[in-house]
Amino acid sequence: MAMATVCSSSPNCSPTLPTISLPSLTTLHHHQQSLPSTTSKPGLHLVSNDVLAIASVAETVALANAALEAAMVEGAPGEIINGIDGVAARRKRRRKRRKGWEEMEHMEVPLIMDPVSSSYLTSKQEAQLCMCLKEGARVEAERRRIAEALEHEPSLEQLAMAMGMKRRSIHNIVCNTRESQKRLIRSYQGLIFSIANNYQGKGLSLQDLVQQGSIGLLRGAEKFDPNRGCKLSTYVYWWIRQAMTRAIENKRPNRLPGKVRNLLAKIVEANNTLSSRLRRMPSHDEVAAFLDVPVFTVKLIWEETRPPTSLNRVIMTERGHVKLQDIISDPNQMTSEQMFKTQLIKEELEKLLDTLSKRESRILRLRYGLDGYTPKSCDEIGGMLNLSRERIRQICIEALTKLQQTSIVDDMKMLYIV
Repeated sequence: MAMATVCSSSPNCSPTLPTISLPSLTTLHHHQQSLPSTTSKPGLHLVSNDVLAIASVAETVALANAALEAAMVEGAPGEIINGIDGVAARRKRRRKRRKGWEEMEHMEVPLIMDPVSSSYLTSKQEAQLCMCLKEGARVEAERRRIAEALEHEPSLEQLAMAMGMKRRSIHNIVCNTRESQKRLIRSYQGLIFSIANNYQGKGLSLQDLVQQGSIGLLRGAEKFDPNRGCKLSTYVYWWIRQAMTRAIENKRPNRLPGKVRNLLAKIVEANNTLSSRLRRMPSHDEVAAFLDVPVFTVKLIWEETRPPTSLNRVIMTERGHVKLQDIISDPNQMTSEQMFKTQLIKEELEKLLDTLSKRESRILRLRYGLDGYTPKSCDEIGGMLNLSRERIRQICIEALTKLQQTSIVDDMKMLYIV
């Protein structure tokens, strides 16, 4: 009878799995056929049963050995034998993938190195330059946020750490933004000049208009989306116009709302049209009738939009050439009579406040600013005197009631009337 052989635990033994060596099924089957029949002798029935059991065990062990050999050939026996080793392998592969993603996120941004032979830009180049401007705007917004938080300009390392990028990438983005601005301004310089010519003589020089138009061009290119099917020239045209018109309006001493600015443009156009027809300056009634608007609206807008006059302006008078500042009186200048009257009122007011208690007098001085300071509210006075707002209000009413019952009030009324 064949016996199973198992590897011992000696040091020379191989660390492989134990194997079972049994005779083949063909040999066992041949041996079984050579045995006598079980029906002839009852003692041989046990031998037949043992042989069948050994044959079934041999078949199972052979299949297990084949599976183990296949797993060892594939080189991953740990995932089949030990579940913990399989989890560790999956985690290792996951870490490798995550490291690859991080390397892609920290990839350096390349510089724009392709030379441009002419000022003409293709649609692909315009889209690339606009994308560079958007990246530059994102870096600038992050820089401002960090500067507000730290109360000083951040370093390149701090900016790169906050944005999760490399220092070289931040530097390349800044360089790409500057280069994109130069290329776009050079490419659309003709469009900016053509628009600026229409706004000459309205408060800004041609150079200032071109500068404001360039700012509007860059602002529009930063917001441009090439996926919407619109050309960059069509999109930035309105941004250039808006930048110029706003700069002209901000140049004025008093800023007007958009509706009033539109009406002012119509009034100026109507004034020029009527001047050419009548060969004289039209009146406000004629301009209002031409535009079908109220007369007081024309007068109000025309007066509010008049340019300021310099005090150094020289005018002709009977005495000769004089400046406006020499003949215009100062509105804050007081005559001797007004100064005497003001001093008398102050003295009478001091006598009137002396009739009250110190707390009532102080509260009235603070409430109405009688000492030359800004008048304060009841809440502010209550905080200063450690009293409630309602109590301050009650004291003020009581003090004023007392003052109205004195005879000095009548004398002061006579001073104000005179």
